[in-house]
Amino acid sequence: MTRAALVIGLGNADRGDDAVGLHIARRLAACGLPGVTVAEAGGDTLGLLERWTGAADVVLVDAAGPAGQPGRIHRLDPSLGPLPRDLALGSTHAFGLAEAVELARTLGLLPRRMAIYAVEAGGFDPGAALSPAVAAAAADATALIVAELREGLADA
Repeated sequence: MTRAALVIGLGNADRGDDAVGLHIARRLAACGLPGVTVAEAGGDTLGLLERWTGAADVVLVDAAGPAGQPGRIHRLDPSLGPLPRDLALGSTHAFGLAEAVELARTLGLLPRRMAIYAVEAGGFDPGAALSPAVAAAAADATALIVAELREGLADA
């Protein structure tokens, strides 16, 4: 028996490395994994609470604020506690990903299982493309997420 999973790539396609979540979501959608729904979200991170309602397994993919190593991939598990503020998740969003997750925790709306993949950005310049380091990391992050989804769905 398999359980459906939801992957949401976050970002702004016109803000350089902030688009990495969208790029990874598109790569995952192209994989055609059975039991996996892939979606994209722009700057409305507060709307995520409604989007993941009813999903048992959720994977969020977003850019993390520049922290010294563009392209470094972080896997975060909100069930272990608050997300680290030093990653500046959702730095170009009006209401950041970390705040949305904490609001969901407070309201009892976190999915049963959630993973957040955050790729450290090099910059969020308007009109810029993904930096080479972040573009390379998108392929690596996609592979990590595919492996996790396959394992998680098989465990259902």
